Amino acid sequence: MQRRMLSKEDEAAVGKDELEVRREDQDKINKFSRLHQRETALEDELKVKAKDKEDLEELSNELELADEDDKIPYKIGDTFVSLPLPEVQEMLASSTEQIEESVSAVEGKLSTIREEMEQLKVQLYARFGKSINLET
Repeated sequence: MQRRMLSKEDEAAVGKDELEVRREDQDKINKFSRLHQRETALEDELKVKAKDKEDLEELSNELELADEDDKIPYKIGDTFVSLPLPEVQEMLASSTEQIEESVSAVEGKLSTIREEMEQLKVQLYARFGKSINLET
């Protein structure tokens, strides 16, 4: 394999295409990376919460078939406690409401992060053009 040496003109041309990465640029790139990691973590958290909510709704639908007088085992921590059906339904409704509030909070955080990421993308693409890839 034969190696080709760059001429002085080739070296000068390469230098012109490269932009110097300033400290503030590197800070923006690092912030974008941290935001992207946070976005990924929140998306995973959102998936878990959506699955939990779906499970609670499924359980609520199943309990509609139970008799009013039945005692229903309800898990509290590591222990199952037998409770009357209305009380279990009330607790499930409360849990579902808490998950919905939590989902809304996570979606709000996600929205804020995505807005920040878009602002950083605009700034970084304006500075580096096609030399940088911020697509996630």
